[in-house]
Amino acid sequence: MNVTAHIQPVDKEKGCRARAYIDTLTKPQGSLGRLEELAVQLAEITGEDFPLVTPPGVIIFAADHGVVKEGVSAFPQEVTAQMVMNFVNGGAAINVFSRQIGAMLEVVDVGVAADIAADGIVHKKVRYGTRNFCEIDAMAREEAKQALHIGYERGEAMIHRGAKCLILGEMGIGNTTASSAIVAVLSGKDVADLVGRGTGIGQETIAHKQKVIQRAIEARKPDRNDPIDILAKLGGLEIAAITGAILAAATHRVPILIDGFICTTAALLAKEMCPDAVDYMVIGHRSAEIGHETAVHLLGKKPILDLGFRLGEASGAAVAFPILQSASLMLKEMATFDSAGVSNRK
Repeated sequence: MNVTAHIQPVDKEKGCRARAYIDTLTKPQGSLGRLEELAVQLAEITGEDFPLVTPPGVIIFAADHGVVKEGVSAFPQEVTAQMVMNFVNGGAAINVFSRQIGAMLEVVDVGVAADIAADGIVHKKVRYGTRNFCEIDAMAREEAKQALHIGYERGEAMIHRGAKCLILGEMGIGNTTASSAIVAVLSGKDVADLVGRGTGIGQETIAHKQKVIQRAIEARKPDRNDPIDILAKLGGLEIAAITGAILAAATHRVPILIDGFICTTAALLAKEMCPDAVDYMVIGHRSAEIGHETAVHLLGKKPILDLGFRLGEASGAAVAFPILQSASLMLKEMATFDSAGVSNRK
């Protein structure tokens, strides 16, 4: 299956019609600022005059990373499985925010380094975590493709359940290290400009993390022009799955609300696979992780919120969702000058 075969350019003509209609609403032209831009983008994405974004669908992909053996994280690897149980039990930040916005929520084990016997988990494990990419490729090329297709299928399934907006998240101790490595390859930037605190490491560990990533890039020699090669050599199973889910949403003309650094890294890979996919993306928030700025710039996007988040698990995107919903409702429910009997400016 070619996951990029059916992604079409967004409908710019529909966007022009939405812009003209917004200018007839009972407000000074442009007075709702970026909300108007978002409404136009939603019309372009969906091809509808009055696009809907509710209900949203949240998918959390979980996987482990072999590179944690290098001491790059403040938390031990077993936290990944423990947090998956927290998601299932409804106690994580994303559970709170998903309930707040009325989202459907799914948790997918695509590569956790342990068996998790619990109801409420979609079991799609490709392997028990990636290998340590300082020593060997993180995964085989076919495993990267498998995780990509799993993400595509789960994204498509969520859309078939009725999701009008896809919000993607991740859980995987060590995944900021993998993401920093990927962004370094795609951007050509120095690793030192891309590596931050992750889960809360100190300055000495940051310096160590930078050296680990640089060593891995030099050893693995990923092909800058082959996103599957980059994923296989330096990536994570959850990053691959998120990439696939993004491509599924773009195929079905469903807006994708992108979360923080790891999800934006996946969005970059999706753009590399299909440049048209980027027009279906909205960046939910600006992460406090320093590499996020570079990733967002490469996408040519501007985040909605800037709240200093660096949690992941789709938390920032879920908090940003009501703003996207406001853009949709503005189009659908505001009166025009004519319908309200309000005098327009001369």
